[in-house]
Amino acid sequence: MRFVALGASLVAGLAAGAAFAAGKPETRGITVTATAYNATHDQTDADPHVGAWGDNLDQAVGPGLRVIAVSPDLLQKGLRRGQRVRIHGLKGEFVVLDKMPRRWKNRIDIYMHKDVRGARKWGKRRVKVSWKPGSE
Repeated sequence: MRFVALGASLVAGLAAGAAFAAGKPETRGITVTATAYNATHDQTDADPHVGAWGDNLDQAVGPGLRVIAVSPDLLQKGLRRGQRVRIHGLKGEFVVLDKMPRRWKNRIDIYMHKDVRGARKWGKRRVKVSWKPGSE
């Protein structure tokens, strides 16, 4: 039995090494504080539907894909504009299309359009975010 388990972990290790050698990106993950925001003038600037890079947040996504804003320190960790991410515990993918002010650290903000009630219900939570570097 022990021999079979060792063989299985050797095969898994070889597969991981082969993926690395083939240049396939490994998944990265980080635990962050997650809040939610809305497209309202009191929560954003003069044009609440436009992200920090000029993307129209309501038109930039498709079915099953939603938008997040990230704190500037997360940009340095690989969460760049256009990066697709998974937020553990939530369905679908999210795309980074907005960034938060410098005062925030290790934080994401989930764009919830005009659903203020949903954003308040979400509140503030700790979540794990994962992504594959280089994937968009």
